[in-house]
Amino acid sequence: MVDRHLRILRFISLFILACLAILQAGGCGSVRTRTGFYEPITTQLKNHNFETVVESLEKAREEGKYGKKDRLLYYLDAGMANYYAGRLDTSNAKLTLAEDAAEELFTKSISRAAASLLLNDNVLEYSGEDYEILYTNIIKALNYADLGKFDDAFVEVRRVNLKLDVLEQKYGKAAEELQRGSPDDTNRVELDYKVDEVRFHNDAFARYLSMHFYAADGKWDDARIDNEYLTKAFRQQSHVYNFDIPDVSYRSEKGKAILSVIGMAGLCPVKEAFDLRIRTDKDLNLVQVLYTDSENNEVEYQHLPIDIGEDIYFKFSIPRIVERPSVVRTVRVFADDQMIGELQLIEDVYRVAEETFKARRSLIYIRSVARAIAKGLASYKLKKDLDTGGIGGWLKKAAVDVATDISEASDLRCSRLLPGRIYIGDFEIDPGVYDIRIEFLDSPGHVVGAKTIPAYKVVQRGLNMVQGFSPH
Repeated sequence: MVDRHLRILRFISLFILACLAILQAGGCGSVRTRTGFYEPITTQLKNHNFETVVESLEKAREEGKYGKKDRLLYYLDAGMANYYAGRLDTSNAKLTLAEDAAEELFTKSISRAAASLLLNDNVLEYSGEDYEILYTNIIKALNYADLGKFDDAFVEVRRVNLKLDVLEQKYGKAAEELQRGSPDDTNRVELDYKVDEVRFHNDAFARYLSMHFYAADGKWDDARIDNEYLTKAFRQQSHVYNFDIPDVSYRSEKGKAILSVIGMAGLCPVKEAFDLRIRTDKDLNLVQVLYTDSENNEVEYQHLPIDIGEDIYFKFSIPRIVERPSVVRTVRVFADDQMIGELQLIEDVYRVAEETFKARRSLIYIRSVARAIAKGLASYKLKKDLDTGGIGGWLKKAAVDVATDISEASDLRCSRLLPGRIYIGDFEIDPGVYDIRIEFLDSPGHVVGAKTIPAYKVVQRGLNMVQGFSPH
């Protein structure tokens, strides 16, 4: 009897593994986000092997780690890798491809999502997050400034706040399309697609760059206006800028020059799966969305008054933004061997990402709930039809559960090479030629990263701007 039970269990295990293999081969593997190939690349980045990072990304693309639906993600990553490696023209070329594709792919993904409720977001082409596309413009502006192409730098930095101005309109239209759906979608679940408000319309770092670009061109009044906008960004958006406003200076009254130093530290936030469950009550016409808290208690996330004909219990997940903390606590600057000051924080990319993700997250959540309900009811009915009794019936139902679980994975794609925090400093200094050194220090005061810009010429009139990056 024991041997017979063991044989049955072994058979069940093999059957489920076979189901997984078949589903994987049939394309269900495409609903899982692959991130493992980033691990060696991140290690290379933290070892400041920027040229190797570029090579590794290209190799990953050749090996199919970036699928056709991930071309925008490749453009973003390659653009940032080339930026760190000092390949400014290539960086701009890649980031331009990312920006050009973003709007087209967003519209396309919304249309496909509206056409079929059961489509998982992972099978759609990745259209980028809003904060990722905003920083493509910022990085391109820095690249153009380094290349001496100030008109192009102005264009890029202006695009940042122009994009922020239309975020709510962009997601409002997306919500309307998802609400209409497709008349051919028989799985449709009627829910109200409401977009969360985006409370971010003014990027402080973009204002900082624009201020200095104007000042370098002698447009002092325009520089003053951008300085005022920078101040407003902190005063009116304290949920994003929850730290002291940095001291900035774009004009010296002492006949000296202004040296502007930018330090980027750490790596950008990523997405993780937030697991939720649907539980329905057909007698109460109620749908509960539940999650497990840190104390392992089942807590209600939301409840919806929906008429459901069956009692079902079903798992699903949605993406959420999580921070990758940086060990950098101090960034100091030297001109030759003399320390001229420390940089101050102007932008926390995690907070920008979290705020700009809100509108999209609200649509993802509602659509995920609707999809979970539709799939839950469909799998319930299918299992009921397949329940022929005995081991055979159980195995058929188990296969349905396995297939359903595999198809419900949240889309965790995102660029992993953007910086995490941005620091700035403006220093009055005599015009001349200096070896500029930027040092990144952790809490105990150890230098975890540094960049030296040898023989940098500081001019009295014009733009004096240097940059450094530490991924730690």
